[in-house]
Amino acid sequence: MRRSILSSLRAHLGRLVAACLAIVLGVGFGTLAMTAHASASHGIDETIGKQYAGVDALAYPENAEIKPTDLAAVQKLPQVASAVTMTTAFLEVAYPGLVRPTSLPIDTLYDTTHIAGPGTSSGRLPTATNEIAIPAKLAAKHKVSVGQSLRISSYDNKSWNVTVTGLLDDSKSVGTASAVATPAAVKIFEPGAFVRAIAVAAKPGVDQQAMATAVQGVVSTDLKVYTGDAWIQHEVENYTNGIDVLGGVFGMFAVIALFVACLVIGNTFTIVIAQRTREMALLRCVGASRRQVFSSVLAEASVVGVVASAIGVVFGVALSALALALSREFDWGIPPVPLHLDLWSVFLPLLFGTVATIAAAVVPARRATKVAPLAALRPADAPAAASKRGVVRLIFGFLLLAGGGLLLATAASSHQVLIGVAGGVVSFLGILAIGSLLVPALIRLIGALPARSGGVPARIAVANAIRNPKRTAATTSALLIGVTLISLTCVGIASVRKTFDVSMDGQYPVDLMVNSFNEKMPSGADQQLREIKGVTQVVPIRKVMVKTTGQELQVTGIDQSAAGSVVHNPAIVNQLKPGTALLDYQTLSMLDVKEGTPITIVSGQHKLTVTVQGATGLDPITLTSTDLAKLSPSAAVTGFWLASDPKVDGSDVIDSVEQSIPSVKDLSVSGGLAERSSYTKIFDVLLIVGVGLLGVSVLIALVGVGNTLSLSVLERTRENALLRAMGLTRRQLRSMLAVESLLMALVAAGLGIVLGLIYGWTGTSALMGGQTVDGSVEYAVPVTLLVAIAAVAAIAGLLASVLPARRAAKVAPAGALATE
Repeated sequence: MRRSILSSLRAHLGRLVAACLAIVLGVGFGTLAMTAHASASHGIDETIGKQYAGVDALAYPENAEIKPTDLAAVQKLPQVASAVTMTTAFLEVAYPGLVRPTSLPIDTLYDTTHIAGPGTSSGRLPTATNEIAIPAKLAAKHKVSVGQSLRISSYDNKSWNVTVTGLLDDSKSVGTASAVATPAAVKIFEPGAFVRAIAVAAKPGVDQQAMATAVQGVVSTDLKVYTGDAWIQHEVENYTNGIDVLGGVFGMFAVIALFVACLVIGNTFTIVIAQRTREMALLRCVGASRRQVFSSVLAEASVVGVVASAIGVVFGVALSALALALSREFDWGIPPVPLHLDLWSVFLPLLFGTVATIAAAVVPARRATKVAPLAALRPADAPAAASKRGVVRLIFGFLLLAGGGLLLATAASSHQVLIGVAGGVVSFLGILAIGSLLVPALIRLIGALPARSGGVPARIAVANAIRNPKRTAATTSALLIGVTLISLTCVGIASVRKTFDVSMDGQYPVDLMVNSFNEKMPSGADQQLREIKGVTQVVPIRKVMVKTTGQELQVTGIDQSAAGSVVHNPAIVNQLKPGTALLDYQTLSMLDVKEGTPITIVSGQHKLTVTVQGATGLDPITLTSTDLAKLSPSAAVTGFWLASDPKVDGSDVIDSVEQSIPSVKDLSVSGGLAERSSYTKIFDVLLIVGVGLLGVSVLIALVGVGNTLSLSVLERTRENALLRAMGLTRRQLRSMLAVESLLMALVAAGLGIVLGLIYGWTGTSALMGGQTVDGSVEYAVPVTLLVAIAAVAAIAGLLASVLPARRAAKVAPAGALATE
């Protein structure tokens, strides 16, 4: 049998390439997920470990404050070799070329005899009170060099000139690095600087747990003490949380790709066995047992699985190396890390790929053993239209579909994500179980038009597509999985984004609010803001100090006709009219007034009575400019409300606005643009990652469509030859197979998009229903993306038919009719 197995592998190598491709892609992305995650986690572990090298215990003020007595008590412990405080002062620095200062955290230098400290990439660490060292990346951004003088200031308006003595090596830092200065300098800059931890190095022979226990016994009970290793793990978990989530997403898509690959592998081995029916029958006639035939098929699957999985592992490692190289070019929030391979990230994908291949080949192998030797030498019977097993499967499928639908409804109403996931899985299994009934029915429905207008080839194509419902459903299911998940991802992200945008419009109705302190805006300030890239609308506002119900507050006035161009919440725009004052809810509570009640506002000799309405995200009191003029006819423009282009980088817009209008000394910039922009980036990344990875499962599924058509061509060799002999041209034969493939692709695309809409909407309701203020959820239909998905599926289905059609057209009618 060994020779037979090797001969078979050589003879059918071309056919097995399809299965190999499916395995390589599935295993490759599984390896990518595990290797990239292992590399990033290992890199962060190593980086943070180096930052806290020498720390045996660390006292952290989670809900308290570290006092000088705590440090003194720790230093007196006999087990302590060194105890230092990690202190940070928050200052502002004026970089050359910037209009206004920007924030700069400065850490205190400490004794690094036992505990690791910062190092420099150039220059030296500061030693005097008028010296600092700043992170190298920050220096490069603002073009600061060693020896340069900077002006730093505190938030109580004290300032100092300091010299940059060195650039800190932050090439492997996690997050944003701080500048450093001597303890004496930090005490001058900010006497009450924040003490974020006490780090302790133990004397030789004292283990970390003993050291941590001793420290916990002398510091305030409000402080939490970690061992050095526990603190490093704590920090690693903080930074790798996003990596773990992303790794889970990669892993989920890898499992999906591997599952779809199993369907393709099963179809591929079905094709190979169909081609070898006579060969296997001959082996049975010369003495091979059913067990030997079964073992030979599994042996072939094992060889294919091991080889293809090994190639997939190499492919995945190469992709991981590429992804990590790209992470060095772009700021992804993690330090540059080298490729790290461990046993699990290499062995598990190899094992899963091999086991999946063998498991997928079991059903075809069992089918090969059920045919008696003499019966196998005769032409195969047509597939049975139905069976008792098929009826049971359909009943079970409808039960799963009903149960899954109930779970989805429960998840949407109760906002339980896990229940929604369970409902999606159960209902989708139900769809797969009834596929042999559902898919042929949909093919008949969709194929009605081409059957009527496409002539004989189209009618034959429709009949062929539904001739073997079970196999057609299995092939369509492979493509259905990919299309459903891509549609689910697109619909879900679009709906979550729309829900988020509506929620943001309620909480932060204005993108940016630009205000000055006790000075009016210069003429031409609005034009300066309009020239900033990404700013689409600029509306001036005026502010005056008023009195109402015994409180002194600031009132903002804005032109009623222009407010709608910068205020994203239509409800607020509709409420903003003469005679109405919009109060934020904190001001409503402070003044102890209710919505709909009148209040009187006094400004000097002027009085105005208005009706109160609540509004979130605006200034304490907002009026129309007409009403504000009644209180202060000469009120000057003191700020602007801005709208921005959602397609631009919000952080860049904020930076540009903060450095605009140089004649204004103090400029305040607030609003929801920063938060909106950060979440938009997350949505975009999720969409790209989701569609990219799920596209792999679609690619694998299309291989399966091509395989099914190949099997169809094989089974219908004599039939196709008869059609050719009766006058069907090669072109008509190719078009017949193209229509058959197109019908399967369109059914998968249509059903997948419908399921994607259902799952996307219910998933959004389950995920976001409990996150919004009022529990409302917005549903979106990304029409362009869904049409593109359907078009790609249709085009790919046509492409999948090219090779089988060429193979069928090449067979001469006379020779094919002689085939047994």
